Amino acid sequence: MVAGFFDGASFALGLGLGNCELFGHVLAFSPGFVAGTERRGTPKVFVSHGTDNQVLPIDRCSRRFVPALELDYAMDYRELAGGHTLPPEIVIAALGSVQ
Repeated sequence: MVAGFFDGASFALGLGLGNCELFGHVLAFSPGFVAGTERRGTPKVFVSHGTDNQVLPIDRCSRRFVPALELDYAMDYRELAGGHTLPPEIVIAALGSVQ
C-alpha cells in the first residue's frame, strides 16, 4: 500500500497507479492532482476530500479526476464535511478498504 495526505496524496496516486506490482492499494487523502505517470495494473484506490477544503478546493481537485479514475479502478471515494483535515474515522475507513 502507498498512502499520503495533501501533496503526499497526489504523489501516492501517481506512484501507486504507475507501480501496481509494488502497491495493491492506494490511499489518497485530499489530493490535488494525479501525476502523469504511465498507469499499470489495477490497484484498489481510496480517495477522500473535504467539501470545505480551502487549501485544495474539492471542485478543482478530486471532483475533477476521480470520475475518470472510477472508470478504470475499484474506487472508494468519500467526500466529507470539513476542510483540509484528516479525521480518524476516514483513516479507519481507508485502512478497512485494504483488507
